[in-house]
Amino acid sequence: MPTQGFQQVQKQTQSLVLAPQLRQSLKILQVAALDLRNVILEELQSNPTLEELPMDGISIDAKEQKSESSFDEGDVASHKEELEFGKSYETFSRMQEDYRDYYADENGSFSYSAEDEERRKHFFDSITSDVSLQENLMRQAELSDASTEVLKAMEYLVGSLNDSGFLGSNISDIALLAGLPLKTVQEAQRLLKRLEPVGIGSTDLKDCLLTQLEQRGEKDSPAYEIIKKYFELLLRRRIPELARRMGLSPEDIQDAIEVIGTLDPAPGRQFSDDNNRVVIPDVTVEQDDTGEWLVTLNNDFIPRLRINPAYKEMMAKGTLQKKEKDYLQDKVRSSKFLISSIEQRQQTIERITRQLLEFQKEFFDEGPSKLKPLTMNKVAEQVGVHETTVSRAIANKYIRTPHGVFDFKYFFTTGYQNDSGDTMSNTSVKERIAKIIESENSMKPYSDQKIVDILKEEGVNIARRTVAKYREELGILPTNLRRRYD
Repeated sequence: MPTQGFQQVQKQTQSLVLAPQLRQSLKILQVAALDLRNVILEELQSNPTLEELPMDGISIDAKEQKSESSFDEGDVASHKEELEFGKSYETFSRMQEDYRDYYADENGSFSYSAEDEERRKHFFDSITSDVSLQENLMRQAELSDASTEVLKAMEYLVGSLNDSGFLGSNISDIALLAGLPLKTVQEAQRLLKRLEPVGIGSTDLKDCLLTQLEQRGEKDSPAYEIIKKYFELLLRRRIPELARRMGLSPEDIQDAIEVIGTLDPAPGRQFSDDNNRVVIPDVTVEQDDTGEWLVTLNNDFIPRLRINPAYKEMMAKGTLQKKEKDYLQDKVRSSKFLISSIEQRQQTIERITRQLLEFQKEFFDEGPSKLKPLTMNKVAEQVGVHETTVSRAIANKYIRTPHGVFDFKYFFTTGYQNDSGDTMSNTSVKERIAKIIESENSMKPYSDQKIVDILKEEGVNIARRTVAKYREELGILPTNLRRRYD
């Protein structure tokens, strides 16, 4: 009979484990320019042998003599496929050097000034934090003539706000939780709704919009009546029915809806965490005066690095103990690997960009409407790397073109073949749909089927549901909601 319970069993399996330095090199390839700077600064803090050169300083010494190295070739060779940067693996051979010869090289001495250290310290200390929505509301409430009990209730209310600024709990439940009279909590809510931003603390969207109109003094306006009595019709944009029920013309209803459109449907989002990131293009593609296309890498946010000369001298003298020497060798190895990985990152991005310029030349010449279908595998074959390397290299990166700033992934898209046999990317189809809708008569907007017919006349055959899908992705309303009554 087999026994039940825990057992200890030895098992032999095969698995691929990346060395820490190789994981770091893959991370460097994948991160955006600003994130790369943070990775480098972390390494600067933890690695004493690595130092940053000022922008106008001396460049890293590239005249290093190659010889037999103590670097473990086996670790790198086993992960060669993972390190398909730029011109293949042989670039990493520059790390296979004799460290003592490198340390003995005294050319390019450079002193790290106090000004450079102060600038670096200022970068780390310049971290700011914004005032939260809750803090802002409590500060406003404390400036009012509210009683202590109302302010206490206010603390519970602001703690119950969701991201849109609405109360996430019932007033009665909040009063029970706070152990306060319901009237006190209701008074606190009335005060809360008058604070900035107006409408904060409302129970729902309808209450929020009505509160904002009341604060504007528009309680007797058609917009107020539409929200209060016919909110469901407003959501469905039933303008003729609203006009009939209110005894107004469709034009008056349209004007009232435009007033409603100026209200804030989510006042709390003004203080929500800003998840938008500053887009720093990694590459700029532009034409010079002669019409030639130029590819320029953005190195402004990537610190220039080198091995600290002081540690070169220490290693060259040969007076260190074995433990100290091993420690410095390990740190220098990390420094050199980091520097080489950064160089390979830039080279790979440049080569991919040049291939995009070749494949998508019509886009760069004329704009998004000329974007062609393109796969990462096709670019990988031309660059001479694996498809996953291209995927990592373009992740989180942007390219500045004469037509705007685009994510690198924008240039890789599927497409359609028109009647003439030419290929057209789905991005170009979306662009065409947007232009068709832009040119329509707002009083008689095109239906999705009508757009299908227009595209078919131009030689592009797609299904109606595909048009509807692309229209939704473009953020364009359906036909009945686009119709206006002028």
